[in-house]
Amino acid sequence: MKKLPVLMLLATGAAIAWWQLKPNAAIAVSTTAVSRGTVAMLVANTRAGTVRACQRSKLSLTSGGTVAALHVQNGDRVTQGQLLMSMWDQDQQARLLQAEAQLDVATLSKAERCDASERAAREAKRAQSLAKQKLLSDEALDQALTNAELSRHSCQRAAAEISVAKAQRALQQALLSQTQLLAPFAGVVAEINGEVGEFVTPSPPGIPTPPAVDLIDDSCLYVRAPIDEVDAAGIRVGMPVNITLDAYRGRQFAGTVSRIAPYVQDYEKQARTVDVEARFSQLPDDVLLLIGYSADIEIVLEQKNDTLRLPTEAIFSQNQVLVISKDMRLEQRSINTGISNWRWTEISSGLAEGEQVLLSLDTPGAVAGATVTVTKTANHD
Repeated sequence: MKKLPVLMLLATGAAIAWWQLKPNAAIAVSTTAVSRGTVAMLVANTRAGTVRACQRSKLSLTSGGTVAALHVQNGDRVTQGQLLMSMWDQDQQARLLQAEAQLDVATLSKAERCDASERAAREAKRAQSLAKQKLLSDEALDQALTNAELSRHSCQRAAAEISVAKAQRALQQALLSQTQLLAPFAGVVAEINGEVGEFVTPSPPGIPTPPAVDLIDDSCLYVRAPIDEVDAAGIRVGMPVNITLDAYRGRQFAGTVSRIAPYVQDYEKQARTVDVEARFSQLPDDVLLLIGYSADIEIVLEQKNDTLRLPTEAIFSQNQVLVISKDMRLEQRSINTGISNWRWTEISSGLAEGEQVLLSLDTPGAVAGATVTVTKTANHD
């Protein structure tokens, strides 16, 4: 009687093993349907790209000085020509006043000398008239003509001195303007380095120092990303681009190729790349892009719409697929493909729309001739 449970266990185990090993056991598989849609040939960056501004200036003063006033703060939006920072400039203001005073003196001197020149010219004319009447000696006539000529040169010199005074005034005005930092374009103030009363100096050649004001024009943004040199040959300016950002996962933004670098980067000898820039076409109102965001780009080299397609993962080596036949068996079939990307492959021939194809190629026992049962049909729309 004690042997009965043991015999029952052995019989049950044998039945399970037979069921698992019997040739007609159906294998549960996941499938996908051949459908129509868009397929694009894409080129993607090899390393993460970066969101950049079309205009960004790290502004500095041309000469050192003490900060007298800060007219903006970090994050402020400014217009072109707006005053950002002022330096102490009383000495330069005094030099400008001196230059303007010298111009006034030169102007008065010119008036005086030119009036004297006109008077000398009139006297020379009278002397010539008297000389014709033999009422004036030749020596007196010569003296009158010489005085008139000298007076004329003095007037001309006074005019030249006015030009010198004006140039000196312009120089002092230019030097005074260098004590004021103006916005070269409209944008947002990213960073200010300097406080009121602090002495700031420009960057010496070859020695980078923080800018006085970092100004960014965030109205125009683009992505710069490295593309493998092998893939770069087919890229052209104006091609459509799909842009994705780590900060906005699950979203895709349209753009176009705006620039292709005319040289190859060889920082990594075995992975040479070409920098490609893609400009955003239009951003939704709910997206706030920050300069420096990491970004990826997919450049559309070629695209076909309403074409027969299949998920790329369903195709294995030498363009083979496993099709679900009418009697629920796997049938290995060769197909011809067109353009493809990591998600979709164009089907040129070998499959018809609506046919079910094995999706999970790593399913145990899923080989040609196996009987299957479909547990899940993937939707790749």
